[in-house]
Amino acid sequence: MAQRVGLSDGGSKKTSRVRVAVRLRPYMGKEDEKGEGSCVKGLDSQNLEIINWRNATETVKYHFDAFHGEQTTQQEVFLSSVKPVLPHILNGQNASVFAYGPTGAGKTHTMLGSSEQAGVIPRAVREVFDLVRARDEEEGWDYSIGMSYLEIYNEKVLDLLSPNSHDLPIREDKDKNILIPGLTHTTISSFSDFDKHFVPASLNRTTASTKLNQRSSRSHAILLIKVVRTRRALPNRQQIGKLYLVDLAGSEDNRRTGNQGIRLKESGAINLSLFTLSKVVDSLNSGTAIRVPYRDSKLTRLLQDSLGGSAHSVMITNIAPEYKYYFDTFTALNFAAKSKLIVNKPFTRETVAVMPVKRSREGHEAGGSGTEPHKKKQKEDKKAEQDGSSPSTHLHSRSEPSVLDRLIALEKQMMSCKDKDRISMLKDMAQYRKEIQDLKEKQREFENKAKLLNRLAGEKSGTSQTPNFKNNIAPLERKQSTATKAKKQQAVVQPLQGQFGMTQQVVVVKKQSVCVKKKESKLPDQVEPPDGKENMMQDSWESQIDTSVLEHSRQKILQILNSGSLKELKGLQQIGVKKAKLILGWREIHGDFTKVEDLTKVEGMTEKRFSTFMKANILSNMGK
Repeated sequence: MAQRVGLSDGGSKKTSRVRVAVRLRPYMGKEDEKGEGSCVKGLDSQNLEIINWRNATETVKYHFDAFHGEQTTQQEVFLSSVKPVLPHILNGQNASVFAYGPTGAGKTHTMLGSSEQAGVIPRAVREVFDLVRARDEEEGWDYSIGMSYLEIYNEKVLDLLSPNSHDLPIREDKDKNILIPGLTHTTISSFSDFDKHFVPASLNRTTASTKLNQRSSRSHAILLIKVVRTRRALPNRQQIGKLYLVDLAGSEDNRRTGNQGIRLKESGAINLSLFTLSKVVDSLNSGTAIRVPYRDSKLTRLLQDSLGGSAHSVMITNIAPEYKYYFDTFTALNFAAKSKLIVNKPFTRETVAVMPVKRSREGHEAGGSGTEPHKKKQKEDKKAEQDGSSPSTHLHSRSEPSVLDRLIALEKQMMSCKDKDRISMLKDMAQYRKEIQDLKEKQREFENKAKLLNRLAGEKSGTSQTPNFKNNIAPLERKQSTATKAKKQQAVVQPLQGQFGMTQQVVVVKKQSVCVKKKESKLPDQVEPPDGKENMMQDSWESQIDTSVLEHSRQKILQILNSGSLKELKGLQQIGVKKAKLILGWREIHGDFTKVEDLTKVEGMTEKRFSTFMKANILSNMGK
């Protein structure tokens, strides 16, 4: 197998500020009854102004990376704000584009568009395929493109490509990369292939009608495009870039939307996640916060790489010109002004495949003419594996290749590094070579000791046959009372395979006593199983209980699981508040437990914990 070594390029220290573009939706309907018209006015391609609500004779001016007026087309928005960040994902870096703004401001139209006017998402995916096609003709790389699509609805992560899936967890690996285990990842080879998966998945997104919008998004939708490129020539370098295309649900004023019931609950979850997003932006801009509250919502957890992380980020703020949207527009512009101050630190994610060494260093020292010693060594190793006399060879195969792999990795890095770094790398290489030599000396020492012990054991048994060593020890008897005198002691010598494959001898003293009365245990579970297997222990204590009593206890436990309240469930042994709530939740979704073994389907209840749970509760019922 190939060992993968993570690398980051020299551009990891570069920074990239979050680019913010503002798009003004066209005025819808007639002018207000007061004839006030639009409250927002564009000044040029980067500046706009809004009426000051404290003083109508004044305006508040804003400056952004781009301002798209009412007449701006979808193509112009894409070319000026989105297309410049797309080449980064083909170089192993991440990029993020997300639409922000109140409900009814045109976020979904900007991201999805229509059949006549395609939005950012279809245009960006088509551009990625065009970039890959152009690079593939010029460079010696193999490209692979995949997609995932999800929504965050009521603080639950749902897979839109697999609508029957449940709430998915969000995890973070050792390299601070955000992962979603269980999320569907589909490989796509063309834009038509993407369209075939994306259109049905978009219909799975949760939408509803409100007073402000006939088809209002009730969830945050996130499309992930993953580009993996692998170098054809050795060494096989691999770079992974991700593109996040996010259509956020809009903040809502329930007094104007008329939300009730489920719609009210949905808007509460949306507003809470957007409020957490605002807290994250404030925390990043303050520069003094000890903790950025990414984990306070699922949305900010997934946008952790886009805001203050390692992605090239673009935020398209959508606003509406009508006076009834004034405070929503004013709040969105202030949020956009704060977001453009955030600085990200993009870097290239690259791995290099290093092939392992096929033979040990002794074979290299022997050279091409050393075939006979090599064959002899193979025969000795094979014989040692059959009689178990030299398990130290496993140490050689387990430890030494890892050192050699690190050594080869350093040599390959040294080929591409500068002269000033070679001195430190040479020191590391010398250290690894010294480790290899020490391991070889230990191996020879262990083999000599193993052969000596085998010879001594053979002479003592009186046979020339090499004994078969097994890693077992005769069980020690229980400690007897001090008042009982030992009648006879017999020393039994048994081999023990110790650490590093060195065979040791352990003397087990068996004592035979005269008429010793041992105090029997009250419960059979106090006796430890000889082989440590839980199933044997379970058979041991269940076999000592009457079948009718055992069945009655199981039915009683099953009754509590199906009809017990939270307090009654907490009364069971090994069940706390968290487990009791999980049981209630499982019962609401799946119905009653048909048998007590169904408890293992509850999250966190493994087979081992279930066995302990049954034993504790049955024995507890017997004691009552």
